[in-house]
Amino acid sequence: MSLSVVTIQADQRQSLTGFALAFMAATFFSIKAIFVKLAYRYGVDAVTLLALRMLFSLPFFVVIALIEERKPGKAELHRRHVAAIVGLGLVGYYLASLFDFVGLQYVSAGLERLILFLFPTFTVLLSVLFLGYRISRVEILALLLSYGGIALAVQQEVALGGAHTLFGSLMIFGSTLAFSTYLVGSGEMIPRIGARRFMAYAMLVSCLAVIVQFFFTHDIAVLRQPLPVYLYGFLMATVSTVLPSFMLAGAIHRIGASHTSIIGGIGPVMTIILAALFLGERMSPVQIAGGVLVIAGALSIGFFRSR
Repeated sequence: MSLSVVTIQADQRQSLTGFALAFMAATFFSIKAIFVKLAYRYGVDAVTLLALRMLFSLPFFVVIALIEERKPGKAELHRRHVAAIVGLGLVGYYLASLFDFVGLQYVSAGLERLILFLFPTFTVLLSVLFLGYRISRVEILALLLSYGGIALAVQQEVALGGAHTLFGSLMIFGSTLAFSTYLVGSGEMIPRIGARRFMAYAMLVSCLAVIVQFFFTHDIAVLRQPLPVYLYGFLMATVSTVLPSFMLAGAIHRIGASHTSIIGGIGPVMTIILAALFLGERMSPVQIAGGVLVIAGALSIGFFRSR
């Protein structure tokens, strides 16, 4: 077998692994909204639920960070790397998670996932503003599709839910912007220090920030919650935080952020299906049309950026 054939086969395996990781990450992340909405039925507030998620997640990331630091040949962490990890950890998983959990108190799980799926378009806008990226006509059309779709979906739900729904939607928009910033930064950091190492440290920063906020704003007695709330917190930590975080980092490392965002298109669809099955949520024809526009715009951006 020639060296070129071996190289092609290795590249194919790398791509297949990356696509599989991206698909599983999108699916597992999508389940989080279902766990959050189910936990809210027991009266827990957003910060307490987020703290439970991070408290259950923290030991996993500590262990993974220790394992990564023991590996030989790892890249040295300079001050700029540490600053970037702290900044991205605070923006990407602390602020993004906080805004998301607050927003989910006021909007449906399906609408939440549609708004979050604007992250490919936000990534393009951030690249234009801060990295000198020149936007194409195709991308302008994709942006119009995405934001037109969100306008339809949000308008329909705001008409039913009023000002609280609008506030919740704005919180989810903030979460999307924060996560887009994280994606842009992680694409630069992962090749330098490694996917698992970067993810472990970024998530440790986020966990600690959430826990510190909780103890500044809540009495420790608030952690006494019904057993199902602990169960949903643990499932959010394992199924919808630890596993998909490393799957996402592994996918970005293997196939890049653009291809990863394309596979992420399954996320809103999975959330809508799961929300219908477990929460009894239904989307109107107008919201379905808006969702189709959002997904079409986001996928087209991911497709053309990856070419």
